[in-house]
Amino acid sequence: MCPWCIKDGSAAAAFDATFTDAFAPDGVPHAVVDEICRRTPGFSGWQQERWLFHCGDGAEFLGRAGGDELNTAALNAVRAELLGWSDDAISAYVAALSRDDPPTAYLFRCRVCRTHLAHTGST
Repeated sequence: MCPWCIKDGSAAAAFDATFTDAFAPDGVPHAVVDEICRRTPGFSGWQQERWLFHCGDGAEFLGRAGGDELNTAALNAVRAELLGWSDDAISAYVAALSRDDPPTAYLFRCRVCRTHLAHTGST
Protein backbone atom coordinates (compact mmCIF):
# COMPACT_ATOMS: atom_id res chain seq x y z
CA MET A 1 0.00 0.00 0.00
CA CYS A 2 1.53 3.28 -1.02
CA PRO A 3 1.50 6.32 1.27
CA TRP A 4 -0.30 8.40 -1.37
CA CYS A 5 -3.19 5.90 -1.41
CA ILE A 6 -3.40 6.18 2.36
CA LYS A 7 -3.27 10.00 2.25
CA ASP A 8 -6.00 10.38 -0.38
CA GLY A 9 -8.26 7.85 1.37
CA SER A 10 -8.41 5.38 -1.51
CA ALA A 11 -6.67 2.62 0.50
CA ALA A 12 -9.14 2.96 3.38
CA ALA A 13 -12.06 2.94 0.95
CA ALA A 14 -10.79 -0.03 -1.06
CA PHE A 15 -10.11 -2.21 1.98
CA ASP A 16 -12.51 -0.67 4.52
CA ALA A 17 -9.37 -0.13 6.58
CA THR A 18 -8.15 2.06 9.40
CA PHE A 19 -4.46 2.58 10.03
CA THR A 20 -4.48 3.50 13.71
CA ASP A 21 -6.86 3.65 16.64
CA ALA A 22 -7.87 7.09 17.78
CA PHE A 23 -9.96 7.63 20.87
CA ALA A 24 -10.40 11.37 20.71
CA PRO A 25 -11.50 13.47 23.65
CA ASP A 26 -14.72 15.45 23.47
CA GLY A 27 -14.46 18.49 21.25
CA VAL A 28 -12.33 16.91 18.52
CA PRO A 29 -14.27 17.04 15.24
CA HIS A 30 -15.16 13.71 13.60
CA ALA A 31 -13.37 14.85 10.43
CA VAL A 32 -10.09 15.07 12.39
CA VAL A 33 -10.53 11.57 13.83
CA ASP A 34 -11.46 10.21 10.39
CA GLU A 35 -8.34 11.77 8.84
CA ILE A 36 -6.10 10.20 11.47
CA CYS A 37 -7.75 6.77 11.31
CA ARG A 38 -8.30 6.48 7.56
CA ARG A 39 -5.82 8.83 5.86
CA THR A 40 -2.74 8.83 8.11
CA PRO A 41 -0.20 5.98 8.27
CA GLY A 42 -0.17 4.41 11.71
CA PHE A 43 2.78 3.31 13.79
CA SER A 44 3.60 0.03 15.46
CA GLY A 45 3.58 -0.02 19.24
CA TRP A 46 4.60 -2.60 21.83
CA GLN A 47 1.14 -2.26 23.31
CA GLN A 48 -1.94 -0.85 21.66
CA GLU A 49 -0.78 2.29 19.91
CA ARG A 50 -2.80 5.39 20.56
CA TRP A 51 -2.89 8.69 18.71
CA LEU A 52 -2.76 11.80 20.88
CA PHE A 53 -4.86 14.94 20.60
CA HIS A 54 -4.42 18.49 21.87
CA CYS A 55 -6.16 21.82 21.24
CA GLY A 56 -9.07 20.03 19.53
CA ASP A 57 -6.84 18.54 16.83
CA GLY A 58 -4.77 15.45 16.18
CA ALA A 59 -1.17 15.85 17.25
CA GLU A 60 1.81 15.35 14.94
CA PHE A 61 3.57 12.02 15.49
CA LEU A 62 7.31 12.64 15.88
CA GLY A 63 8.48 9.07 16.37
CA ARG A 64 9.73 6.62 18.96
CA ALA A 65 12.43 7.41 21.50
CA GLY A 66 14.38 5.92 24.35
CA GLY A 67 15.03 7.70 27.62
CA ASP A 68 18.46 8.95 26.55
CA GLU A 69 16.95 10.52 23.41
CA LEU A 70 14.36 12.70 25.16
CA ASN A 71 14.91 16.43 25.04
CA THR A 72 13.56 18.55 27.90
CA ALA A 73 10.13 19.08 26.32
CA ALA A 74 9.72 15.37 25.53
CA LEU A 75 10.92 14.36 29.00
CA ASN A 76 8.38 16.72 30.55
CA ALA A 77 5.67 15.15 28.37
CA VAL A 78 6.62 11.67 29.61
CA ARG A 79 6.62 12.94 33.21
CA ALA A 80 3.12 14.38 32.66
CA GLU A 81 1.90 10.95 31.55
CA LEU A 82 3.29 9.44 34.75
CA LEU A 83 1.38 11.78 37.03
CA GLY A 84 1.26 10.35 40.54
CA TRP A 85 4.47 8.34 40.20
CA SER A 86 7.34 9.04 42.59
CA ASP A 87 10.43 10.81 41.26
CA ASP A 88 12.47 7.62 41.74
CA ALA A 89 9.92 5.52 39.83
CA ILE A 90 9.83 8.07 37.00
CA SER A 91 13.64 8.16 36.80
CA ALA A 92 13.86 4.36 36.67
CA TYR A 93 11.11 4.13 34.05
CA VAL A 94 12.66 6.84 31.84
CA ALA A 95 16.04 5.09 32.09
CA ALA A 96 14.37 1.87 30.88
CA LEU A 97 12.76 3.48 27.81
CA SER A 98 14.17 2.23 24.52
CA ARG A 99 13.52 3.26 20.93
CA ASP A 100 13.63 -0.37 19.77
CA ASP A 101 12.35 -2.45 22.69
CA PRO A 102 9.59 -2.04 25.25
CA PRO A 103 8.97 0.22 26.97
CA THR A 104 9.15 2.94 24.32
CA ALA A 105 8.18 6.60 24.32
CA TYR A 106 5.94 7.63 21.42
CA LEU A 107 6.39 11.36 20.92
CA PHE A 108 3.86 13.81 19.54
CA ARG A 109 3.59 17.58 19.23
CA CYS A 110 0.43 19.69 19.13
CA ARG A 111 -0.04 21.19 15.67
CA VAL A 112 -1.72 24.25 17.19
CA CYS A 113 0.30 25.29 20.27
CA ARG A 114 3.42 23.10 19.69
CA THR A 115 3.17 21.46 23.14
CA HIS A 116 5.07 18.18 23.34
CA LEU A 117 3.04 15.08 24.23
CA ALA A 118 4.06 11.50 24.92
CA HIS A 119 2.55 8.07 25.31
CA THR A 120 4.62 5.20 26.71
CA GLY A 121 2.03 2.51 27.28
CA SER A 122 2.32 2.98 31.02
CA THR A 123 -1.20 4.29 31.49
